[in-house]
Amino acid sequence: MIRIFKNGDIFTKLSFLICGLSNMVRGQIVKGLSFLAIEIAYFYYMFTTGIEDLSKIGTLGTTQQGMVFDEKQGIMVMTQGDNSMLILLFGVITVVLTFTFFAFWAVSIYSGEQARLAKVHGKKAPGFIDDVKSLFNDNIYKLFLAVPVFGILTFTVMPLIYMILMAFTNYDVNHQPPGNLFTWVGMDNFKALISSTNVLSDTFWPILGWTLCWGFIATFSCYFGGIFLAMVINSKGIAFKKVWRTIFVMTMAIPSFISLLVVKTMLGKNGIINVLLKNWGFITESVPFLTGPLSAKITVIVVNMWIGIPVTMLMVSGILMNIPGELYESAKIDGANPVKTFTKITFPYMLHVTTPYLITNLIGNFNNFGVIYFLTGGEPLTLDYYKGAGKTDLLVTWLYKLTNDSKDYNLAATIGIVIFIISATFSLITYSRSKAVKDEEGFM
Repeated sequence: MIRIFKNGDIFTKLSFLICGLSNMVRGQIVKGLSFLAIEIAYFYYMFTTGIEDLSKIGTLGTTQQGMVFDEKQGIMVMTQGDNSMLILLFGVITVVLTFTFFAFWAVSIYSGEQARLAKVHGKKAPGFIDDVKSLFNDNIYKLFLAVPVFGILTFTVMPLIYMILMAFTNYDVNHQPPGNLFTWVGMDNFKALISSTNVLSDTFWPILGWTLCWGFIATFSCYFGGIFLAMVINSKGIAFKKVWRTIFVMTMAIPSFISLLVVKTMLGKNGIINVLLKNWGFITESVPFLTGPLSAKITVIVVNMWIGIPVTMLMVSGILMNIPGELYESAKIDGANPVKTFTKITFPYMLHVTTPYLITNLIGNFNNFGVIYFLTGGEPLTLDYYKGAGKTDLLVTWLYKLTNDSKDYNLAATIGIVIFIISATFSLITYSRSKAVKDEEGFM
């Protein structure tokens, strides 16, 4: 921008204030007017509502809804107050629109400079028809990416910023707009979550520990279970390989939430499993598959293996077929036993190829809402935890309860940020240190 301002003529310098001026002077009338129209629309929005929306973000509203006496009517009437939720929302929209406008502003400056340089070199600046044609040829990627970028800004970036900011407010069950205002509280929610002197932190730390344990156990049990199953099916001497693969893949053909609901019914206190065990004389009392603090955790891990192992098995089967057979033959000649062959050939090759999948699966299990919600709903509940949290709740299911049941949106947003930090940290560290990145062609 500085170079363009220094090297440009008077029209280039003025285009820093009047978007599209440099384009219009060089004959790009339609493009210049488009940039100018965007600038006028932005400033119109800012002067009509945008500046006011930004000015209210600092307080999130000052006038609370209430009842006042109307002397003319002789009755109490409701007075409309500020809505903190809408103030924050419109403020976020204004900020995003401002950054978007500055992006358009930079594009207009660059476009005007390109038009000026074309004139300097005796070339004709591309017209509107030329620009349209280029969108279907050289710049077709811009045309195809325009809609996804707009969608990401609207449905991802703005809601994400709104959620992050919510974590720094007291937007909870006691501060529900429009009846009540909520305000900024800084880092108070994070302090309450990680301190060691309240029931909130006494809930957060055990649930965080269980979330981490669940993520690692669920990921690696399915991973190694899938590898083992794939190796067994692909072993020489195993007949009907396609049949066995089909049987195990059938668990993927049924939507997982249906399978989980069926399993929940089967493992219930009066479910078919307990009924059969009683009839066969193995037990006298129902086994608390889904109601015991420890047994429920073991149950969800086992059921997750039943659902997840076939997925890994299917993926690993294709990888096993691509491992050069000469490697196994050489290892056999050198006297390597099956265990040595697996640890030196099969597993390193497998890990090299599947590291991105493994990381994705780990993060997915940290946020595996379905298995916990449909099987146990986070139960068994305990009075030691905060507002309905249970022994099998993950951070993501607890976040759902705080949002849907308790209306503690500030705490839910805070936990959402914590989940993001954990997921991003594990992903970046693990992937950057893996051989899939450091030794990309190691097994080529």
